[in-house]
Amino acid sequence: MRTLSQSLIAIFLAHVLLTANVLSSDACTNLIVGKKASVDGSVICTYNCDSFGFASALSYSQPGKHERGEMIAIQRWRSDEVFYIPQAEYTYAVVGLMNEKQVSIVETTWGGRKELQDPYGWMDYFSLMNLALQRSASAREAIAVMDRLCRDYGYNATGESFAVCDKDEAWIMELIGKGPGRKGAVWVARRLPDDCITAYANSSRIQQFPQAKKADKKLGFCITPDGETMYSADVISFAREMGYYDGPDSGFSFREAYGPMNFSKVRACEARVWSFFRHHYSHEEMDKYLPFLDGDFTQYDHLPLWIKPDAPVSYRDIQNDMRDHYEGTALDMTADVSAGPWASPYRNQPVNFESSDGTPMFRERPIGCQQSGMTMVCRMRSSLPDAVGGITYFNMDDASMVAYVPVYCGINRIPDPFRRENNNIREFSTKSAFWMCNFVANMVYPRYSAMIGDLRDAQTELEDYYEAQQSEVDAKAAGLTAQERADYLTRTTLSYTDRMMERWSRLARLLIVKHNDQIMQPSENGELVPGRHSSPAYAPAFIDAVKEETDDRYVRKQLKNYNNK
Repeated sequence: MRTLSQSLIAIFLAHVLLTANVLSSDACTNLIVGKKASVDGSVICTYNCDSFGFASALSYSQPGKHERGEMIAIQRWRSDEVFYIPQAEYTYAVVGLMNEKQVSIVETTWGGRKELQDPYGWMDYFSLMNLALQRSASAREAIAVMDRLCRDYGYNATGESFAVCDKDEAWIMELIGKGPGRKGAVWVARRLPDDCITAYANSSRIQQFPQAKKADKKLGFCITPDGETMYSADVISFAREMGYYDGPDSGFSFREAYGPMNFSKVRACEARVWSFFRHHYSHEEMDKYLPFLDGDFTQYDHLPLWIKPDAPVSYRDIQNDMRDHYEGTALDMTADVSAGPWASPYRNQPVNFESSDGTPMFRERPIGCQQSGMTMVCRMRSSLPDAVGGITYFNMDDASMVAYVPVYCGINRIPDPFRRENNNIREFSTKSAFWMCNFVANMVYPRYSAMIGDLRDAQTELEDYYEAQQSEVDAKAAGLTAQERADYLTRTTLSYTDRMMERWSRLARLLIVKHNDQIMQPSENGELVPGRHSSPAYAPAFIDAVKEETDDRYVRKQLKNYNNK
């Protein structure tokens, strides 16, 4: 007989609601950093969860031992059907997408071949992530759990990339189902070299990969002798069966078989990876890939899977990378007439459109975008106890428009502004982090160049404060008992969140007064000061475009035949 404890019911309800949010996120970005590529030995992975009309709150599931025969509910993707699977003997606490062992899993969808989606499978990608986090003490274990869940219960979503990380290793994994009525999934996972960085942005990126002679009987999948690559035993044979590949095993490309490229995948997806790499590698070398990003595969038909950065990167660098709009590159979204009078990097939907003469056109798709339901930077540190070593820098809405709040993985309560019940997508609330951040962002979007400086000041002020506090918090928490540590980190995280909400409320009030009627009052340190107002100037590219379009209509002229007596 099925049993479902009260705590599991709570987990199930949270999962249903989170799945409804996260599964709409069909355009997300992940940045991944190996421990020797970061300035302090952290492993880092990130997630901009992007889609319109949703708010992705911060979840929490408690740890616990479970009785034999206990079951957990799983809801089929985009369906009311509920299934039950055996609960694990022990489940770890999970805050957001990081568990108490500092295992983090983030995702980005690439779709792939439509015929490989199985509507009858039980597992969607969020179910895999959620269950793997509850059941895994390492990234390798999480990959094995995800494989087993797919084989046992089937996978019903589309092509997916995962960054699966812990305090020592970062793995990238690509996975797709086998079509209606076939359990399991075909997948490949590669360990990111410790001194490298990589990224995912809605396209399959793994091509050829090292191979093993045969599958591991105990694991049920293949792992290479060096332990750096894992993959499903039938990833190549299934591609042959489906007619996706007919060459030798050594030439097999996962991307070409299961997630082939088109122009949109290159420009809207790979361009985000390119821009991230360009932040941390030679501009001259990375700009050699510009023809590729414009659809010319003559010289290059792919970006490197990973690169070794010119210098170690910090978590603050990565936070800023999550706000990228191609600034300073050939794809700079602030530099041409489409940026409008206020040099805005934001564009309205749709991504694809036509000009009045029927020419098919598109808009750029950067890492930072207005449709994010939440953003996070997960930082895992092996030098500290897990509860304090793992931090998720989190907020709700566009990464460009928010301050990242440190949320320790050892907390036992979610801050109220990040809780699901306080973030109703259909009802504005000053208690909601989503709505306070959107309130400010939607004032800035229409007058970007005039207002963004005020937002950046508040953003930097908060993030500098959090960073300055970190050493003291780390040292104090490391010396406490487990219960004392959990209570202390919870209080700290709650106070950090309250500080963000207060600062954003103050910023909102400043913006509406300082920029009232499209002028600009002077201010210092986030406060108005006496002085004359000014009128912020239009972007030069916009002024030049107006002049070209209107000829001399707006050109100031000398009066003709005027007798000034």
